[in-house]
Amino acid sequence: MSKLLKSALLTAGLLSAPFANANLSVNIGAIHVNPNSSSSSINEAPTLGLGVDSNTQLGITFDYALNNNWVIELVAATPFSHDITGEDGLAGASIGKTKHLPPTLLAQYHFGDASAAFRPFIGAGLNYTIFFDEQAGADLKATLQTNDVEIKLDDSFGLAAQAGFNYSLNEQWGIHAMVSLIDIDTDATVYANGAKALTSTVNIDPVVFMLGAKFKF
Repeated sequence: MSKLLKSALLTAGLLSAPFANANLSVNIGAIHVNPNSSSSSINEAPTLGLGVDSNTQLGITFDYALNNNWVIELVAATPFSHDITGEDGLAGASIGKTKHLPPTLLAQYHFGDASAAFRPFIGAGLNYTIFFDEQAGADLKATLQTNDVEIKLDDSFGLAAQAGFNYSLNEQWGIHAMVSLIDIDTDATVYANGAKALTSTVNIDPVVFMLGAKFKF
C-alpha cells in the first residue's frame, strides 16, 4: 500500500512540477466515494450478486488554469477501502475487501469572470481505477470450503463527469466543492485452491463528493 501511495503522490507531483508558480492551485479535503453498485449474476446464477460499500479518504486535486475559463484538473486521493458483500441470494454475506486508487483527469469550464469570488464549473474526463490488496471474506471461504481463496479485480478505464464550485476567501485561499459521476466497471474472479471458482462483472459507478480548501500558488 505504501508503495502505491508514494507512487500516486509522486506522479501527481511530477505532473504539477512544470506548472509551479504559474496558474496552479491545489485542493485538499475530504473525498467520499459512494458506489451505485450492481453486478452480473455470479456464475450466471440469477439469484446471486455482489455489492460494494462507501468510503471516505483524503482528496488531493491539482488545477491548472489554461485561461480565465478553462482548467485541467487531476484528482488523486489516499487509497479507498471497500467491503464487498453478497446481494440477492447472498444478502449480507462477507465476500471480501479491496482497495483502489482512482486517478481522474478532467477538463473544466468555469463560468463567470475570473475576478468573481464564486465560480461554478462543469467538467468531463477520463478515470483509471487500480484495484489492489484484494482479500477473501469469511463467508466466501466457508462457502467454497477452503481458506485458499483469492479474489482478483481487473483495473477499470472509463468516463467521468463533474460539477462544482470554487469560492475565493482571499487572493490565495478559497473553498473547493465538487461532485463527480464515474464509470467504474470491473471483472471479478474468485480462485479456490488455485482454480477459477466464481466470476462476475461488477458495475461500481460511484458518485464522488469532495469538500476542501483551495490554495492558489
